[in-house]
Amino acid sequence: MQPQAQPPLPLAIAAKLTDEQLVQRIRSGDIALFEVLMRRNNTRLYRTLRSLLRNEAEIEDAMQAVYVIAYSKLGSFRGDAQLSTWLTQIALNEALGRLRHDRRHPALSLAAVPEPELPIGAPSVHTPEAHVNRRELAAILEEAVDALPELYRVTFMLREIDGMDTTQAAQALGVSEDVVKKRLSRARALLRAHVQKLFGSALPEAFGFHAVRCDRIVEAVMERLGTMHGT
Repeated sequence: MQPQAQPPLPLAIAAKLTDEQLVQRIRSGDIALFEVLMRRNNTRLYRTLRSLLRNEAEIEDAMQAVYVIAYSKLGSFRGDAQLSTWLTQIALNEALGRLRHDRRHPALSLAAVPEPELPIGAPSVHTPEAHVNRRELAAILEEAVDALPELYRVTFMLREIDGMDTTQAAQALGVSEDVVKKRLSRARALLRAHVQKLFGSALPEAFGFHAVRCDRIVEAVMERLGTMHGT
């Protein structure tokens, strides 16, 4: 992508633009606006990567790589899917590539693969009677979701925690909507017996990507983009 210079737009104004409008301005040379896109999508990409990768340092490194890849390919984004879905696809490919590279899961795919058997038992959690706060409930949920098989975990993360609809999740995972529905149903079945009563308002807080980490990722990526353009 070879951006053409144009007057920079203040971030406060840019924050009100749609993703499509931001993409157009970034393509035209206002690289600083890529920060707005990152801040809009940091939590989603973190959750997506977290569903497959477990090491937090690797997740942050993968997030940076995803954004650099996305920026380099921004000229090819045609809007066939939402920008967030497009970024999620890149994140899934990055995570899968890392898993295959270190041979943890050399043949892992999120498309046509045999469905794993439901494991016996479920993660231990605190009793619903315990008076725990929202963050503790979110931590319980994170533990339970981590115990799910990968195919179910990533589907549950995209649909229930990140709020994607079935169509978006199917596009991101490269499977049919029926497959997404089936995997989500099985994921819920695994979780229901032990944590169903604890879901509620804790869901949006699970796998949160907090401000300090968000700033760190944004600063690192913007520095890399500046290096790419010799600024």
